[in-house]
Amino acid sequence: MQKQSLDVVRGTLDVIILKTLSWGALHGYAIAQWIRQQTDEAILVEEGALYPALYRMEDKGWIEAEWGLSENNRRAKYYHLTPAGHERLASETRTWEHYAAAIAKILSATRGAQAVGH
Repeated sequence: MQKQSLDVVRGTLDVIILKTLSWGALHGYAIAQWIRQQTDEAILVEEGALYPALYRMEDKGWIEAEWGLSENNRRAKYYHLTPAGHERLASETRTWEHYAAAIAKILSATRGAQAVGH
């Protein structure tokens, strides 16, 4: 089967980034790389989506940033979760678990809609 890159569904990027940062501070490129590696390259987060999301989440108080040096001794902005970010991640995780379970029920259905309510 051919491997495809999946577009990040609107509304999922924030929770993906929050989860990525749940283990500690990372700079933008490392966030994108972790997501790519964790999903076996199925989800590729482009800079044009990543950085606006980081800035938006920083404005909402879910993450904070500090300047530091990357592995290559280059200046980089490192992002980390705030207490509000941890709370948001927990809330979003519950929501996505319920959503995924509902979709799984639909995809594993063994009878069509015409069998319901007639």
